[in-house]
Amino acid sequence: MGGGRMKPREITSGVYFLGVPHWNRRLFDNLIPLPEGTSYNAYLIKATGGTVLVDTVEPAVSQVLFQQLRDLKVDHIDYIVSNHAEQDHSGAIPQVLERFPKAQMLCSDKAKDLLVTHLHVPEDKVRVMKDGERLSLGDRTLRFVYTPWVHWPETMVTFLEEERILFSCDFFGSHLASYSMYASSEPQLEVASKRYYAEIMAPFRGVIKKNIEKVESLKPQIIAPSHGPIHDDPQRIMTLYKKWIDDKPTNLVLVVYVTMHGSVETAVDHFCDALTSLSVPVKRFDLTVSDVGELAMTLVDAATVVVAAPTVLTGLHPLAVSAAYLINAFRPKAIAATGIISYGWGTKAPQQLEQLMANLKSGWIDPVVFKGLPDRESFESLTNLARKIKQIHERAEIGN
Repeated sequence: MGGGRMKPREITSGVYFLGVPHWNRRLFDNLIPLPEGTSYNAYLIKATGGTVLVDTVEPAVSQVLFQQLRDLKVDHIDYIVSNHAEQDHSGAIPQVLERFPKAQMLCSDKAKDLLVTHLHVPEDKVRVMKDGERLSLGDRTLRFVYTPWVHWPETMVTFLEEERILFSCDFFGSHLASYSMYASSEPQLEVASKRYYAEIMAPFRGVIKKNIEKVESLKPQIIAPSHGPIHDDPQRIMTLYKKWIDDKPTNLVLVVYVTMHGSVETAVDHFCDALTSLSVPVKRFDLTVSDVGELAMTLVDAATVVVAAPTVLTGLHPLAVSAAYLINAFRPKAIAATGIISYGWGTKAPQQLEQLMANLKSGWIDPVVFKGLPDRESFESLTNLARKIKQIHERAEIGN
């Protein structure tokens, strides 16, 4: 299954990190590449007034979680906190309830229905915690704070007040299989965190701004996510998030393309060279070989997005359709978007592309469309498009 054996590690007295690295997982949701694998973190709190398991793990690696609980000699669990109902964190809950039948589920109001319908958790086992509600555990206190749309509607975080530890689930996570317990000792953390943000959180950057304010007000000393290492310097990851969610993009053009007989690639070569000559940075991705995650990370920063593709029958090449759909779904901060389209005898691809990228309609530029191989007129149009993009960036005072 690829879930690496790892002993539980103590964060502070009575609070344990139950990390399960998944070294050989290379695809998430059958969509997102995982070049560094991933991990699923649960956390255990032993307090005088009860034992709490915060989140669980992907069912495929649940045997590691149960071994860790045996290592800690856990013979009862009073509460299971579900910060997020997605199965990579909640999927092992039915197994935990089977082994610890007296445990009570704690979740947000919107999570209850999801846990019942997705996992068939008995309703009478679920206790809804209100936004801001506290739960006394004797010498410890948990506070539950709603953080909707990071990245599902029911998401919340759990704050251990005495130790100021924030259990954030997907918020501030990273897809990274690692033996490092803390982010400060993980050299790949920033890239992995940006990839994770770009692929999962970017479409919700507007609401994430408000949720970061809620998190900051708690003044956590540790942020313990359910993917990747623990943030022992919370300000570092929050500063990165503020940079990524900022509304102003950078002076960068993202070009995604697919070519069949070389015509589109010839046009893309000319266009990218024209941008470079105008001192406009450009990153290009061949859709037949590119990593969606790398594309998504570039999309976090890009001011202009260009989709270049040939016509198949009368429509856009299927790989370009898929890319345009994803770009639109990510709701990027880009201020301009356009296309470069070739065709053989006729095309409806320009109209199709514009419709697919409706979230960028305010900055839409008419695509460059040409028949067969690009000719002198086509190259002039591509050069003019590069000049127009430079002007748009300059008027918007886009930073580097």
